[in-house]
Amino acid sequence: MSTSLNLSPIARLGGHNAAIFALTPDADQRYFLSAAGDGWIVRWDLDDPDPGRLIAKVDTQVFSLCCLPDQQRVVAGNMNGGVHWIDLQEPKNTRNIAHHEKGVFAIEKVEDDLFTAGGQGMLTRWSVAQSRTEESIKLSNQSLRSLAVHPGNNQLAVGSSDNSIYLLKLPDLQLIHTIRNAHDNSVFSLQYSPDGRYLLSGSRDAHLKVWDIWDGFQEIVAKPAHWFTINAIAFHPAGKWLATASRDKTIKIWDAGNFELLKVIETVRDNGHVNSVNSLLWTPYRNYLLSASDDRTIGIWQVEAQND
Repeated sequence: MSTSLNLSPIARLGGHNAAIFALTPDADQRYFLSAAGDGWIVRWDLDDPDPGRLIAKVDTQVFSLCCLPDQQRVVAGNMNGGVHWIDLQEPKNTRNIAHHEKGVFAIEKVEDDLFTAGGQGMLTRWSVAQSRTEESIKLSNQSLRSLAVHPGNNQLAVGSSDNSIYLLKLPDLQLIHTIRNAHDNSVFSLQYSPDGRYLLSGSRDAHLKVWDIWDGFQEIVAKPAHWFTINAIAFHPAGKWLATASRDKTIKIWDAGNFELLKVIETVRDNGHVNSVNSLLWTPYRNYLLSASDDRTIGIWQVEAQND
């Protein structure tokens, strides 16, 4: 029996002056952070979301973002390959380390390490405590576009513009498997299922794919999920649904058990975004689904099962 969903738009947040590329949770789940092409990093309160509060500003477009609550810092990756270590107590002490070439498209924290994916095919491990690089690995001759961390913190997935997915063992970064030609174009989004069994990938080829980790990374699902690039994948906090976001302006909600489509959030019918949807965050706080777009807004959505 298929599940039907109720969708309620909670708020539409403005304030950024350019396309919004990144969303990340804050230390307190009631708050989240956004970063955009205006170089602004903004904190939002889900209980009183508008207006947000500008907490830092850098001098170029920000493509990726990660909060380090224990250190009272935020790390942001910019379009030129710079990695900004932002001190939230003393923003003037922000350090911009020109490390990668081209853009820093993804950042993930795993325990005491931070990983950045760069436009020149380089994956870099950073010491969170010391804010410095520890090692870099050349995985591809093309850009690394996406990162995902296995729920057990023992595996890192890397999506590349060479159409492949690289699987590395943590913490030693040993390359354990490569899914060559996983897609027909760049792998823009990756996400592990909460139970750790599956790896999901989205691409510029508009396909959503599911890989069975327990069965040698076999492809078990391949769906033409959108019309254009799949920019982001996010699981519901309870793991029962997942959402995908696309350059086709839509957000789609899928059943996480059978990967069947349940709901589409569209521009006109649902007051959805009017440009590319670039980032998603499904927060445990009230189970809100957050979406960020080229239209310079953030959507807050409540998704609930239909009561028959």
